[in-house]
Amino acid sequence: MAPSTALFVAFLIFFSFQGQLPQVQALANRSDHDFSYMKSVKNATDMPSEEEYDYIVIGGGTAGCPLDATLSEEHSVLVLERGGAPETQPNVLSVAGFFANLMQEDDGKTPAQRFTSEDGVANVRGRVLGGSSMINAGFYSRADNEFLSKSGVDWDMDAVEKAYQWVEETIVFHPSSLAVWQSAFKEALVEAGVVPDNGFRLDHVVGTKVSGSIFDGVGKRHGAVELLNRGNLKNLRVALHAVVEKIIFSTVSSSKPSAVGVIYSDANGKFHRALVRDKGEIILSAGAIGSPQLLLLSGVGSESYLSSLNIPVIHSQPNVGEFMADNPRNNINLVIPFPFASSPAQVVGITSDYFIETVSYSLSFFPIPLPFSLFPTPASTEVSIATIAEKTTGLLSHGSLRLSSPNEAKATPLVRFNYFSDPVDLSRCVKGVRKMGDMMNTNSMDRFKYTGFNGERGFMFLGPALPSNWSDDLSVEDYCQSTVTTFWHYHGGCLVGKVVDGDFRVMGINSLRVVDGSTFTISPGTNPQATLMMLGR
Repeated sequence: MAPSTALFVAFLIFFSFQGQLPQVQALANRSDHDFSYMKSVKNATDMPSEEEYDYIVIGGGTAGCPLDATLSEEHSVLVLERGGAPETQPNVLSVAGFFANLMQEDDGKTPAQRFTSEDGVANVRGRVLGGSSMINAGFYSRADNEFLSKSGVDWDMDAVEKAYQWVEETIVFHPSSLAVWQSAFKEALVEAGVVPDNGFRLDHVVGTKVSGSIFDGVGKRHGAVELLNRGNLKNLRVALHAVVEKIIFSTVSSSKPSAVGVIYSDANGKFHRALVRDKGEIILSAGAIGSPQLLLLSGVGSESYLSSLNIPVIHSQPNVGEFMADNPRNNINLVIPFPFASSPAQVVGITSDYFIETVSYSLSFFPIPLPFSLFPTPASTEVSIATIAEKTTGLLSHGSLRLSSPNEAKATPLVRFNYFSDPVDLSRCVKGVRKMGDMMNTNSMDRFKYTGFNGERGFMFLGPALPSNWSDDLSVEDYCQSTVTTFWHYHGGCLVGKVVDGDFRVMGINSLRVVDGSTFTISPGTNPQATLMMLGR
């Protein structure tokens, strides 16, 4: 973990969300949690030893939930989710629980599963029905045109539009007014040249905009899980705490192997078999980490690699687990000289090289000196923190995923993202960090400075400040590399055109698809959840 991130997390241990949330105007028609889908949910321990369905979906996450709802309209669907139900995890249901989820000790059952990449960057992935849409910052923004044109998919744009709308009318809200910090941040972006000011927009456009959120006006989260309610719940069965060990293949009726079922284990370690009926399919929707991992465990991957682990080779596919990418995040944390309301991400600055977003929150003050030398410690018992984060986009750097255990599906695989290994990515980060510096010099940001004992005015940073020598590329590059952390927008491992075709079918195998972010060559838009849900629909 980067030094700035470690200090940031240590400080957050003492935080609590306070203040009023900004009012929102709903795209969706309601703001109450809808747990109707629980009628279709069982613990895997209560599932039969063997059964048949039209479709088996592995993973009830951000893409999986809308996929499950859609398939259930006309077919029987089994969803195998390794996590638990959101209603048993209060932190996933509100904006106040966002940071608590990220800090919670991982006991194997928490909704945010911790892992550290081989790059040394701490990360989390969703382990709850609804997936990472239940632990993220809630920001909702559609994909950019570059993603759609370079995805390798022949999109039906009318279907894409209808799918986005289907999601938005169910769980998406937009602010009717901005929080104090979000408004100032928006003004600073425009003043620093991230123009035009596009107002409220769900689509991806260059400039500064306000976008949607899956948090409503009272801070309730409406994640992908609530999309299950749009399906036919009578046709839907969701098994929780169900860990898929491997996919079952057959070569009896075809020259190509066909996916015919899965073996999964429950919380007691008992194994279950689920099979698909004729013309049915198995769909992997376990995310950018889980889907390539399960293909490898099931014998689909590089022949030499699988053989070295004594895994029987079902289909030689050297690109499984390759082209893994994670958008780097570099951020600054400002201690604000007066209290203001906490706010989830509402505003984004969009350029072709980087995106800039922000959140704010209140921290309960603790009676030890803060590590600042230029400015006095705030006297209040509560401080406000604002985090400004730059996301490098259009990545050319990529890495790979390997198994940490050849026969243990619960074991987190080994992932390396190779941040900034391509110099183009590093140059984009330099531009983004410099733009954050431009923002700090705007009139909009002046009121957030402290006045020191000697009359000098300046910002108080929690963790590293921005580099002072903007003219020195090497200085800014070093800052990018030394403070890098994750935006949690990892993708790749089962790319379209390399592992799956344009209809998301695994090439060389019958009745098996992958429908999640592992198929993406680049992360869509500023934040991927909108497009993952659209894809599932």
